[in-house]
Amino acid sequence: MVAHIGTVAFQGIEARLVDVQVHVASGLPSFTIVGLPDKAVAESRERVRAALGAIGLALPPKRITVNLAPADLPKEGSHFDLPIALGILVAMEALSSDALEGFLVLGELGLDGRIQAVPGVLPAALSASGEDLGLICPAATGGEAAWAQNIEIVAPENLLVLINHLKGQQRLTPPEPAMDKPQEFHLDLKDIKGQESAKRALEVAAAGGHNLCMVGPPGSGKSMLAARLPGILPPMTASEVLESSMIDSIAGNLTEHNISRTRPFRSPHHSASMAALTGGGIKARPGEVSLAHHGVLFLDELPEFQRSALDSLRQPLETGEVVVARANKHVTYPARFQLIAAMNPCRCGYLDDPELACSRVPKCAIDYQSKVSGPLMDRIDIHIEVPAVSANDLSLPSATEGSKEIAERVAKARKIQQDRYAEMGLSDRVSSNAEVDGEALDKITVLNDESREILMKAVEMMKLTARGYHRVLRVARTLADLDGEENINKIHISEAVSFRQKRQLR
Repeated sequence: MVAHIGTVAFQGIEARLVDVQVHVASGLPSFTIVGLPDKAVAESRERVRAALGAIGLALPPKRITVNLAPADLPKEGSHFDLPIALGILVAMEALSSDALEGFLVLGELGLDGRIQAVPGVLPAALSASGEDLGLICPAATGGEAAWAQNIEIVAPENLLVLINHLKGQQRLTPPEPAMDKPQEFHLDLKDIKGQESAKRALEVAAAGGHNLCMVGPPGSGKSMLAARLPGILPPMTASEVLESSMIDSIAGNLTEHNISRTRPFRSPHHSASMAALTGGGIKARPGEVSLAHHGVLFLDELPEFQRSALDSLRQPLETGEVVVARANKHVTYPARFQLIAAMNPCRCGYLDDPELACSRVPKCAIDYQSKVSGPLMDRIDIHIEVPAVSANDLSLPSATEGSKEIAERVAKARKIQQDRYAEMGLSDRVSSNAEVDGEALDKITVLNDESREILMKAVEMMKLTARGYHRVLRVARTLADLDGEENINKIHISEAVSFRQKRQLR
């Protein structure tokens, strides 16, 4: 008899169906797993043997062969333990095959028979829902799986409880969807004294999802500004939550296997490699750009990152996805993130202070800033200078307007954008002004003669590329949304153009 148990193998965030075939035949006792298993899958033999022994069952002294079909698809991870164990029980006729028809199964077995949490349960549940199947998963991940709609979920704590449930001797309660409590942000923009123009730029970036680069001397507050950005961003929509949580599920990053509406905020160290940023490694895991999907990627000390690592960001910034190509893997991950970068104007950091600047000024600044390629900088919508904070600014009382008030304006602007793109039929792929492109951009950025003249002069004087031209229009659209204006006027164009101005070094 050959038992068939359904499970999944992961390619990126895609869960591909796998048929676990178990055959028990006469012959010398053996336990063989075939079908391109990795080390974790091959070790399932010992975990399954011990888990069955813990509930009073022993493997028969026969030849046991487990085939993971399709055989040419690499199988990785410990989540194959549970389907292999159930397949053996069906092949031994300890369980009825009918009890497991219509289910996908995944879970890692402990030596004592407990079913332990595994990554990737949410993508597996969504795949099961799309195939009109149920899901058997660990109890710890039941709340994660329950976000898939119209699906029967069985989430046992151990193998014995699952067997009793399948035999009808015990009934497990379906898990409820679990969500983390809304995150409270204790960092407030009121804490930053001075830097009003930088706060304005941060508000515009949050309202339209625009990329932002801050240049300023050490201690001017660049990192403080970036750390307070999550406090003014609106929560994710339901579709964004699922997309972001699927990546976290694959990476094993879901907190207590609950999903959250808080936008991701990733801040890798400048020693991060290209694989760490864009994804890779032996198993082609998601990188920081994917973990920041629908959230923020903050790169502090931008020129200190490896040049190749920074240039690898150009594709995801443009397309919203990253392709991890390896000799044995070709995986695509979503990577629609908001880039916030901070950098000193030069290596010493004191380019504008004659008393503190090094002796190599301005060549020091030219060499330092040239570490970041022009094409990457061209993909950043907003460029601002963050000057040193004066003693007078530090002595001033805290600002009356903080993150709460700014977040309300940002939320109103985002609501305007969501309604606009829903009317245009673009809500499935566009949620903010920074993401709109092509014909839709022309429709939402109609300019009067005066505004067009200002923009044309700026393009000519600043030598803007076609990409820079369109990014000015997107920022101007966001500025108009913040003001509640249907049309873009010259004030919005002028301010958007000012955000493209970069320091000219001689």
